[in-house]
Parts: sequence; structure tokens; C-alpha cells
Amino acid sequence: MLSTDLMKQIRRIEIRTRRLVNDRFAGEYHSVFKGLGMEFDEVRPYYPGDEVRSIDWNVTARMGQPFVKRYVEERELTVMLVVDASGSGDFGSVKRFKRELAAELAAVLSFSATTNNDRVGLLIFTDRIELYIPPRKGRRHVLRLIRDLLAFEPQGRGTDIKLALDTINQILKRRTIVFLSSDFLVDPQSYRKSLSMANRKHDVVAIDLHDPLETDIAGVGVLALEDAESGELVWVDTSSRAWRHAFSQQVTQLEGAKNSVITNAGVDRIDIDTDQDYVSALTLFFDKRTQRIRH
Repeated sequence: MLSTDLMKQIRRIEIRTRRLVNDRFAGEYHSVFKGLGMEFDEVRPYYPGDEVRSIDWNVTARMGQPFVKRYVEERELTVMLVVDASGSGDFGSVKRFKRELAAELAAVLSFSATTNNDRVGLLIFTDRIELYIPPRKGRRHVLRLIRDLLAFEPQGRGTDIKLALDTINQILKRRTIVFLSSDFLVDPQSYRKSLSMANRKHDVVAIDLHDPLETDIAGVGVLALEDAESGELVWVDTSSRAWRHAFSQQVTQLEGAKNSVITNAGVDRIDIDTDQDYVSALTLFFDKRTQRIRH
């Protein structure tokens, strides 16, 4: 049974996100992702003007004359939401927890997909695979995904992005749009190869969730800081210039390494803070994609 508060939260997210989808994102989603997925249809004889790259050399060798592969646009696409539910997601110093932000973003993307008659699936992970829901269509299915994102209680607390990506590579046979939602607070080298492999097979978009307090801690004296994933408790003197400098360097190094891995994998990235409206970040992402397609 769902609690009254959870039902109200799900309903509130549905109303807000469906309005955004109807007013803004459904058309942008369609223009950005429709037409990118192509599936093999048949081979036919080569005609002057055909792309040389489309020649099927095996058939050409058997038939003694050139043949080309013909592809058609996939009418239906598959969207997979891969969501990090590790302990650090239960943190938010301003408006909401990162986990709540991830659920609302998933709702926007899911309703955008289902409006275009696409299938949507969900994979929740921590340091293990927590939950997998195969892609399906429809409003009721999307509401189930939102419910699970808000109510599901994971067994693990850590983060294994490599495991999540490897699992996606194993279970998804057709090209899929993969939205990987995480705060990416792990060594980027741990998932570098898996991310590159996943983006070669699919269309991966990294949604990087932040909270202001994770990058900028004010000098307010001695604080006890707890690692949400390991439970380790550390006392620090935030008024110390040396500590704040070391902390800033650590944040900068992680950000640089993460950006390098994501960029080298050819993956698009959406940065969203818990204290910001995600509409502008999603709009910027769609605009950049549209411009790239046109060029």
C-alpha cells in the first residue's frame, strides 16, 4: 500500500511534468531522438550515387555485382532510465534531495517518450543491481516507474556505475536511448571503458546531479561530515584555509577527471543542481542536440 503522502507526491510530479511535456518537451524530444534510430531492412542492387559506405561486401562477393544495405527509420524507440539510488542520493541542502530530483527528471523524460509512443524501462542500481523493469508503453507504466523511484528501498549504499553500464550492455540488444542519472561521486576511471562501450551500442546521456553543499562548504567551524555511502564519520575544521583549499582541489580534480571520461566517450552531459529549475538545463540540452543534428 502507498502512503497518502507518497500518492500526493506522485500526483504532484505527474501534473507538473505532464504540463511541461505538453507545453515544451514533447516536440523537442521528438525532433532530437526520432530519426536517429535506424534498423536494417534489405539489400538491393547498387545505383550510381549510393553511398559507398553502404555497400554490403559479403553479398557483393556472392552475387558478383555491388549491393547496398537499406535501412529504415525505427518508428518506435526504447528509452532506459538508469538511476543511481546509492546513499549519496538521499542528500539535499536546499530544495530537495537528489533522489527526488532524479525521480522528477525521470518523469519528464518518461512522459516525453510515451507521448511519442516509445517504450520506457528502468534500472535502479547502487553497488548492485537493485531493480530492473523492462521497457513498456503507457501512462500507467510511467506512473509505476515514478512510484518505484520514490518508494523503492535499496539494499546497497555504494555506487557501481560500471556494473550498471555492463548490465545495460548485456540485456539491451537493440539500440536504446539511455539516460544515466547519478552524482558520479566515484573514480571516473572505474567506469571509463564501460561508458565508451555503452555509447557505441546505444545513445547514452549522462545526467549529473549536484548539491551546492557538495562543492562549497562555508567556514563555520568544526563540523562532523558523514559519508552517506560508507557511514564513515569525519570531523573537520571548515574555518581552516588549508582544509578548504584541499577540499576545493579534490572537487576540481574529480570534476576534471569526470568531464574527461564523459567527453572522450562521446556522451552528452546534463548538469543539474538541487537548488535549480531543471527546465533550463533540459532546454539547453535539447537545443544543443537540435543544432548538432542540423549541422
